Amino acid sequence: MRSALKKLFRMKLPKWLGLGLIVGAIAFATSAFAQQALEINPKLTAQMRVTNASFPGTVHLLPATLETTQWGWFNNAQPPVLSIKSGDTVVVETMMHSHNQVVPGKTIEELKKLRTDFPGRGPHTLTGPIFVESAEPGDVLKLRILRVTPRSYAANFNLPGMFGLFPDKFPDGQVKYLYLDMERKVAQFSKGIEIPLAPFPGTLGVARAEPGQYSSVPPGPYGGNLDIRDLTAGSTLYLPVFVKGGLVWTGDSHAAQGNGEINLTALETAFKELVLNISVVKGQKLDFPRGETAKDWITIGIDEDLNKALENAKTETAKFLADQRKISIADAAKLMPQVSDCRISQVVNRVRGIHCLNPKTVQAKKTVQYPTISNAEYYVTAASGKDLNAVMKSASIALIELLQKKEKMTRLDAYGLTSMQMDCRLSKLTAEEKGLSCLLPKSLWVGKRTA
Repeated sequence: MRSALKKLFRMKLPKWLGLGLIVGAIAFATSAFAQQALEINPKLTAQMRVTNASFPGTVHLLPATLETTQWGWFNNAQPPVLSIKSGDTVVVETMMHSHNQVVPGKTIEELKKLRTDFPGRGPHTLTGPIFVESAEPGDVLKLRILRVTPRSYAANFNLPGMFGLFPDKFPDGQVKYLYLDMERKVAQFSKGIEIPLAPFPGTLGVARAEPGQYSSVPPGPYGGNLDIRDLTAGSTLYLPVFVKGGLVWTGDSHAAQGNGEINLTALETAFKELVLNISVVKGQKLDFPRGETAKDWITIGIDEDLNKALENAKTETAKFLADQRKISIADAAKLMPQVSDCRISQVVNRVRGIHCLNPKTVQAKKTVQYPTISNAEYYVTAASGKDLNAVMKSASIALIELLQKKEKMTRLDAYGLTSMQMDCRLSKLTAEEKGLSCLLPKSLWVGKRTA
């Protein structure tokens, strides 16, 4: 323990630690001591193994404790909390944000303080890292999501005047705690409004190549806070490896989320179990994360500017389509608007995201609709223009205002519901004009559901 503390105080710590330095040092040292012991003594890793024939490979249990989690940061020098072989399965537990401090009973003022008192770190509690034997830089890690079981509660909140897409328009804060009815697979947002549950890990990533301590907020080539709601149970995420062992983290657990997540939060929860089967793929170069569902391959583009994120998504998609269909990059770029269904992943993580769904069937073309006005199934708002950042703001604020008018919702409730259930689809992808349709299912209102 003493050596761990000495090591910590030699580090160049960020200024935001302030008065919390001593508490943070003790927590870090405790974690570092336990993790170093894990590296030295393989028996500890062995004790995490269990017999379970229902999952492939050796099965490991990874609980979320102060020793196995970090609050708001990644560091490729962090000692692993678990070492596994390629093909093994890990049953991972996660915590709520800020080391389990975002729980029912906490006020919005207390939640805001967790961010203002610790501005240099993200809010997420991350379980890991997991060291994958035989994983080397240049390899790819294949993470199959086999099962996701959340806790019985979740939260959605708007920090007053902070973050989100519209901090200036929503200077007042609100937090709502919701019960997750796993039997019916819904959460009641308010009287007469039910959100269907579709749990997925908002953050799932590997260590970045660069040394040092980095906030968990922005995603990158290493994955991380991608917030892609399609990565539910049954899907797979492929991540390029940058350091030996890969070092896998997960957290920011969601019970549901919109394609946009505009008020900063989804339906935030923790997972009782996130079952990951992890294997190393040799000889396959990947520059950026890629997802896979039963029907589609998911290509991803990110940047602080949505316009550049779109161009990055188009580049990644063209490369994928060229490889999948054995055509030139130029022909793939021309084909993309006909086959690729692109959505806004999130716009609140400093680095914004767009992901595109590309059918596995090579003859298939997209059939998704891009309505511009409301219909029997959806409340719809649409916008177009050269700047996708402005287009996104225009379409989403219009949807919030539409819900206030049509459903008599409060501003903050409309903001929260759109963040968790809005689906923003890109109808036009050219540099000269981007088109966006943002949809919200009317079936969320119990009385509007059709047989």
